[in-house]
Formats: sequence, C-alpha cells, structure tokens
Amino acid sequence: MRKHLLPLTALLSATALTAQEKAAVPSPPEIVNAAPKADWVAIAPSDLMVMDLTPDTKGKPRRVVIQLMPAPFSEGWVSNIRKLAAARFWDGLSINRVQENYVVQWGDANGEDQAKARRLPDGLAVVPESAYELPVSRPAFCRSGDLAVCRQPGAINHDTINSRNGSMHDPYRGNDGFWRGWPVAAEMPTVSIIPGDRNEPSTVWPVHCYGMVGVGRDMPPNTGTGAELYTVIGHAPRHLDRNIALVGRVIEGIEHLSSLPRGTGALGFYETAEERTPIVSVRIGTEVNGLPAYEYLSTESASFARYADARANRRDAFFIRPAGGADVCNIPVPVRRVK
Repeated sequence: MRKHLLPLTALLSATALTAQEKAAVPSPPEIVNAAPKADWVAIAPSDLMVMDLTPDTKGKPRRVVIQLMPAPFSEGWVSNIRKLAAARFWDGLSINRVQENYVVQWGDANGEDQAKARRLPDGLAVVPESAYELPVSRPAFCRSGDLAVCRQPGAINHDTINSRNGSMHDPYRGNDGFWRGWPVAAEMPTVSIIPGDRNEPSTVWPVHCYGMVGVGRDMPPNTGTGAELYTVIGHAPRHLDRNIALVGRVIEGIEHLSSLPRGTGALGFYETAEERTPIVSVRIGTEVNGLPAYEYLSTESASFARYADARANRRDAFFIRPAGGADVCNIPVPVRRVK
C-alpha cells in the first residue's frame, strides 16, 4: 500500500506555526508583569517586620522582610510579635535551627533554661488553640468577596485550581484558595446553612506554604508566645496546619535563611554557639529608614485569576502538557517592590 507522506516543508511549517502559537501564550511571570497598577495592593510598612542578620562571609548585608498576617487571623500572636519587636527582644539573639526541606527557626537559644533565658516583655497574650482557625458564622462573610475560596467571580477555589477527579482525598482541608493575598483553607459544613447553597465554609485557616512564618511552641496546650519563630524552607508541611499558629510570610530575603548551613543536631538544631547566625535587629517597618514600598497582586483581580490558571495549566512554549491543576502552595502570590 502506498503511503501518502506530508511534504517535509509543510511539516516544518506546521511545526514552526505550532511553536509560534505556543510562544504567544503568556507565561505566569508575563501575566504578572502585564497586570495593571489597579490590580496591585499596597502593603503598609506597619504590617512589615524587618530582620537584619550579621553580614555574610563576603561582608554583604542580609535582610529578611516579613509581612505580618492581617486580622482576623492570628491576632493574638501578631499582637505579641509587635510587642516583642518594640521591646527589641530579638536583638542579639540568633538563628538556632535549620532543618533540610523543613524550617529555619530563630529566637533565644537559651529559652529553655530559665536562669539564662531572655526576659519576655510584659503584657503578652496567652492565645488559645481555638485561634488556629477562624469560625465563620455569617454567610455574608463568604458572600462579601472577602474570602476567595467561595465561588465568586474571579475567585480561585478547590474546583478551579485542583483537578483531582475524585481520585484522591486531600486530608488537610475541605477547600482551599486565597483570602486578601494569603493562602487559606476552609472546611465545608456537611449540611448547608442555606437551603440549596453548599459553598459556605464553617472554619477558615492559613496554610503552611513555602516562606510562611509560624510560632514555635512546646507541647499542647502551649501555643507559643511568638518569641520563637520559624519559616518554611521546603515542601509545604501542611500537616502543621491548625496545629501551629501562622503569623506571616517572608516577602524578601528568604535566600538568607534557606541557604544557611543545616543544623548538626536533632531536628536541625545547631549544637554550638559558633554555628548560629546572630540577629542584629528586628523592627517593624515604620521604624526602618529607607525601607522600600511593597505591594501584592490582588487575589480578587482578573490578573490573578489568569496568573493562577497559567500556573495550573502551563501552555507557554516550554511545556508539552498542561498539568490540569495546582496545589494552593504552588501558586505563590506575587509581591514586588514599588518602583
């Protein structure tokens, strides 16, 4: 049987056309760069915490900028952290733990020795375990558009960023998405509180993505004061959700933490004082001269919806097959300095 072959020139033309078409599809960074100014939200300096470490071996400064979590999440711990920063609690303390593919932790290396531990400032709140998640009792909270896990126009939720096709159950949450620029998860009630409406979450909580900052604690019911903090430097440890308080995220300088030598002791703790990286100072952003202005891409914007879809379904020239979905932690909220 004679085979009808496509002429080589035609085949090459078709291949070139396909590449050109794919190249025309914007990548996630291109979508972010093209987002209009109106789609960006300013981060107040009062919501930033700046940690300066001692310079590196080449004498270069090492600054870590942390955005504190807004109310109503983790309010008690964030309030404590502001008091600790105002009291200069962390000045002269150190990075004490660096565990591979897990966390970097800082605070008082002598914290468990009452005779040597640094004194905590007065007035720190004792926060209950119930504050790890936020009860949602009013349907209006969901419908207001504040909570992007709800099915609102342009919202990113479980159905749009996770295509599981019923093949696997995620044990960490019932639904996930974004709330005012933060990754969150929500638990749906078994029975809807509104007839015919099954989209209302009963509780909402922030989740442990890369760069998120949490509060170290002892065994429960201890929930930590905020004096011991850590940031995630590995695969998202979602099993910590609702077990430890999250209070912020690193928006600049994470490389100064993730590149530190791994601890030689159990759980990545340093065994000697010489291994630890000293902290020069920790200040709220309003106290830092010359601090740049920062803004994040609104998670309620059309630009973010396009960006999230592009992260979940890469169609630009490098990719062969779109994945069809993405974990909420694989859609990092873009943050930039304001020029």
